[in-house]
Parts: sequence; C-alpha cells; structure tokens
Amino acid sequence: MAKKDKADKAPKAPKPEKAAKGDTGGKLDRSEKKKGAKKKDLAGSGLLSASVTQVARAMRTRLSHGLSQSGLYPGQDGVIQLLAADDGMTPGALALRLGVKAPTMTRTIGRMEAQGFVTRHADDRDQRQTKVYLTGEGRNSLARIQAAMAECEREAIRGLSGKEVRQLVKLLTAIEDNLSSRPQAVREPVDLDEDD
Repeated sequence: MAKKDKADKAPKAPKPEKAAKGDTGGKLDRSEKKKGAKKKDLAGSGLLSASVTQVARAMRTRLSHGLSQSGLYPGQDGVIQLLAADDGMTPGALALRLGVKAPTMTRTIGRMEAQGFVTRHADDRDQRQTKVYLTGEGRNSLARIQAAMAECEREAIRGLSGKEVRQLVKLLTAIEDNLSSRPQAVREPVDLDEDD
C-alpha cells in the first residue's frame, strides 16, 4: 500500500475568526439559546408557583406553631407589628397594608380585641371612623412574635450563606413587584445585614 503524501490530503478549512466578546453577529450563542429556552420552559411549568406556594405554606405553618405558644393566631402577628410601628390605624388601612380584604381584617380585629391584644376607639376628629390601638398585652406580644420569626427564619435558611439569602430576598422581591399592583414605594424596605 502506498503512503499518502501531504499533497494528497484534503486542505483544512480556515479557522473562523473569533468574534469580539459579546458580538455574535446577530446570532445567539448556545448558552443564550439554552437560557432563553429554559426560561420559556419554566414559565408555564408551574414549578415556580408550586415551589413558592409550598415554601410560603411551610414557613407560615412553622411560624404559626411558634406564635400559638403566645396565644396568637396566623395573621395576627402582622397586625401587631404594623400597630407597633404606627398605632391607631383604621381597619381599612391595616387591610390594605397586609393585602387582605376589609371583612377579613374586621374579623381578625374582633378576635384580637376579645383576646386583649387590641382595642378599638372612634377617631377624635371623625367619630365615624374607628381606629385600632395596641393594648399592653399587644405590645408585650411583640417580643414573642419577633422571637418566633427569628427562629423560623433560622430554620428556613439553615445551610445557606448570607449571600444566598440576600439573593433569594432580592429575587422574591422582584417577583412580588412583577405581580403586585401596589407601587413599590408603599412596600416596606428590606434591610439585610451584609455579614455572611
């Protein structure tokens, strides 16, 4: 068998020039195509909705167990925290801030009043309006609420770095902004420690 010499070999195609970084000549590179495809695939999969719902439910259940030791029911912690920051809010304002309907808030306030956490009084300037105020017992429950929340959060973020927690909060806030009709300025700012 005869040896092939170099002239018999087919010429190699010239190597294409590398495009400048970020320049794909109008075409998407593979990683961009994959990212776009993954985003589209996830958009209708229900995976995000199911995951967020399940995590919210698990956190709320865990927090409810911690709060029940203080005699509080789910949802009452938010009312106490808002009133601690701005005592004397109307039931409608509380409902708006907590994202619930007015009748739900009215029932919650009635229950909390029976438990001794809040009291209702007519507004001094407009007797037609009722305002809700924390009682001494309501103020005392604030520390228990904060302790239950801290314990719940410690359990929830076990194994995550501070950077991962900050990124998670940032992403969840972006999702809330996308879904919420409330302007961002109405929401409470999130202040996270920079320590990992």
